Amino acid sequence: MSPFRCAIGCGLAIWLLSSSIAPAQENVPRIGYVYPAGGQRGTTFRVTLGGQYQSLNEILRVHFSGSGVEARVLESKPLTEADVRALRDRVTQLTRGKPDAQSLREAAAIQRTLVRHMSAQLRRQTHPAISETVSLEVTIRPDAEPGRRELRIETPRGISNPLRFYVGVLPEFREQEPELVVQGPDYASPVRYPATVTTDVTLPAVANGQIIPREPDMLRFGPDQFTPGDADRYRFSARKGQRLVIAAAARELIPYLADAVPGWFQATLALYDAQGRELAYADDYRFHPDPVLLFEVPEDGQYVVEIKDAISRGRPDFVYRITMGEVPWITSIFPLGGPAGAQTAVELAGWNLPRTKLTVDTRGKAAGVLPLAARRQDLASNTVPFAVDTLPERLEQEPNDAPPRAEAVTLPVIVNGRIDRPGDWDVFRFEGRAGHEVVAEVVARRLDSPLDSVLEVTDAAGKRLAFSDDHPDPADALRTHNADSLVRLTLPADGAYLVRLGDAQRQGGPEYAYRLRISPPRPDFELRVAPSRIHGVSWRLAPVTIYALRKDGFSGEIALGLRDAPEGLLMQGGLVPEGQDRVRVTLAIAPWLSFEPLPLCLEGRATIHGREVV
Repeated sequence: MSPFRCAIGCGLAIWLLSSSIAPAQENVPRIGYVYPAGGQRGTTFRVTLGGQYQSLNEILRVHFSGSGVEARVLESKPLTEADVRALRDRVTQLTRGKPDAQSLREAAAIQRTLVRHMSAQLRRQTHPAISETVSLEVTIRPDAEPGRRELRIETPRGISNPLRFYVGVLPEFREQEPELVVQGPDYASPVRYPATVTTDVTLPAVANGQIIPREPDMLRFGPDQFTPGDADRYRFSARKGQRLVIAAAARELIPYLADAVPGWFQATLALYDAQGRELAYADDYRFHPDPVLLFEVPEDGQYVVEIKDAISRGRPDFVYRITMGEVPWITSIFPLGGPAGAQTAVELAGWNLPRTKLTVDTRGKAAGVLPLAARRQDLASNTVPFAVDTLPERLEQEPNDAPPRAEAVTLPVIVNGRIDRPGDWDVFRFEGRAGHEVVAEVVARRLDSPLDSVLEVTDAAGKRLAFSDDHPDPADALRTHNADSLVRLTLPADGAYLVRLGDAQRQGGPEYAYRLRISPPRPDFELRVAPSRIHGVSWRLAPVTIYALRKDGFSGEIALGLRDAPEGLLMQGGLVPEGQDRVRVTLAIAPWLSFEPLPLCLEGRATIHGREVV
């Protein structure tokens, strides 16, 4: 069974438009960033959205997935040209002759306002995808469930793309922006930023900020003078022996920026002591692009964490959240999964964990991947994936590092094991029959294991029959390196066969865990939809592309349909032909359907080995 989730925010949604505003479809609202990208439950705070094709007068609603989070639009009008002229005239009046101190202070404040206005105008020209901004007041109820949400805005032109927004339990801080300094009393005097400002925080906490360009000295040099992006610094007190977790979220918030080179914010973290000595640095966490520092405090005192872009850029959509403190953090688990309908004992390794073992109960849970976290009082750790499957499972038995000591297994099976030392190999033996097809698949990197697997299948004499290093998984396409292995082969003769599994870099350790499936093929499919939202017009056809992610050689046709669709909404062309992985369909929309967001559920049906798979 391949479930396809559907709802606004995580599936396919349609927004029906009146035919009288059909040309406005080109201006469907798009959100480029939200700052801050989350908040503490039980608080109300101001949020800025940057994007395109959105107007303060046009936003009808703000949608958050889940419950307990609400927002309203705040009115704020940008300066008009008349406002700018009036402010310039006021500066001239205040600085004429021999102005007193109060006049100079007022003139300086106006200069700062003008610089910010011109900087905003320049950003509109430089980054049109985030040229428009909207301010919201967000309220998170005290009983809101912590975790990740999705935010969208709704206008008469449609519903925007989703952006990630987090509900947290820790106190939240915002970076302290440096104040513009005027270097002279006259209007032509330069305006500059002082040295980087450090924001004081109390642990545990979440720090929110943006890595933005230093403001140009436009009053003197013109609007094309930019300096590189800034670096944000946070100062905190810590005690000797504390095991601190400092984890940044940047790519996690906005995975891809279409108009940036490279197309993402690559955050770096550095930790300094009170004397300015660098104690730790990270620009990633294993194969994840967002950096994490795991640091044991050597002595009582004050420390500073700094975040910036790896190549010193700055943009308003370089938004981040840094979780800091003695918070729980899972570095690895074993095993990486367990059988459906059972309880599995899982070993935990990490920092500040309340326990080192956890029982995962999968009774009543469908096969798939579950998020697993550890809790210490009201603090939850990072989530790690835990796989659930219906095949028989077993734990690897050492020693099995060479063909003479190969571990015997009976197919089908999932083996949970570890490459527990550098250069280790795990070898398994199974009996096969001529003409039977066998699949051997490693799932490790897709479950957050650092293992970069290589897989080899040989006959009993050691003759190589199949080999795999990296095997791409279209369902996991956002990863920059497909490190899991998969082979399919038809057995040439009756007899014993060996499966050898190791690490491509000859690395190893307790965290190098894997799940090895050896079984006959399990043909199946999943579905994906692009775009995730459709802006339809009555009596017109809305195009949609549906992708079939085929597994283990399944190539049959897939019949498509909308489950529980309202009368007046029809899908045309609902069939993925045999051997193809995508199809373009259209939705026909009747005029009597209400002009409201409508969640849709797409369903695919195929016959595999004589049974219907949905």
